Amino acid sequence: MTTAQQPLHSGFGASTTAEEVIKGVDLTGKVAIVTGGYSGIGLETARVLHGAGARIVVPARDVERARAAVADLPGTEVASMDLLDPASVDTFAGEFLASGRPLHILVNNAGIMATPLARDARGHEAQFAANHLGHFRLTTGLWPALVAAHGARVVVLSSRGIRFAGVDFDDLHFEHRPYEPFLAYGQSKTANALFAVELDRRGRAEGIRAFAVHPGRIIDTGLARHLDPAALRAAGALDAEGRPVLDPGRQLKTVGQGAATTVWCATSPQLDGLGGVYCENVDISPLLAPEDEAAWADGDTTPGVLSRAVDPDAAARLWEVSERLTA
Repeated sequence: MTTAQQPLHSGFGASTTAEEVIKGVDLTGKVAIVTGGYSGIGLETARVLHGAGARIVVPARDVERARAAVADLPGTEVASMDLLDPASVDTFAGEFLASGRPLHILVNNAGIMATPLARDARGHEAQFAANHLGHFRLTTGLWPALVAAHGARVVVLSSRGIRFAGVDFDDLHFEHRPYEPFLAYGQSKTANALFAVELDRRGRAEGIRAFAVHPGRIIDTGLARHLDPAALRAAGALDAEGRPVLDPGRQLKTVGQGAATTVWCATSPQLDGLGGVYCENVDISPLLAPEDEAAWADGDTTPGVLSRAVDPDAAARLWEVSERLTA
């Protein structure tokens, strides 16, 4: 498999913060949409991009909560959108297009993790629907604005959850197999990574480049609310008092460190002319050798990405399936 998964040796690392990444970058006149941009990594991403001069738009399911969260970011717009509601996604995208603005940065950050079985109104499994299909619909709906930027970047939040599962094209929505929360989460995160691969292939001729990001394990963002604290302590992510353990070398990061790779992919000139890659620790991840994949999937924290998450054939198939599922 041909891939651009080659580290750049960017000069940054696991401990780098988003504030450090953005130094020297001027985003004056740029527009950025950040889904989930009112909590956790999303809020930190929005804050740092705003500080560099970007005009921020935050689509949110809870508009009042979002407005309160971004109150310290003057000029930030908040609009209603629910990734599990196709009509609301279409409305948000349509209203943005009607504003006539180009879209320079789209950060598909929002997501849910390891939730009990739920389905959207169309019967799609909720993690796949929210994490992938909702963002697929949003991105394709905003396509004219991305083209109008004459150099746009789309950042898709994946994660090391790719180790739990690939995309099961024969049973995407757990209609014929037992539902397991982390299996569904892994499928959605692999879909996120594959989405960036095919999005980049389709968009590069029009100046649209895409990147998938593993931000690290950030326990205090709310994403882990469905996880058992005892299991998190056993995994070394929480200490005996229930406080998050910080160890960037093991992917246990602060929110500022977690947002760093997103901000780098969205803004860094080091990535000019590149795209369709999976990134972590503020660099492009190396492609794991076949003999190393099993140990990595079992929890090895060495940087790397599984081949199934950057497979161009699977990415093209996923795009076609997603088009059908989102009509």
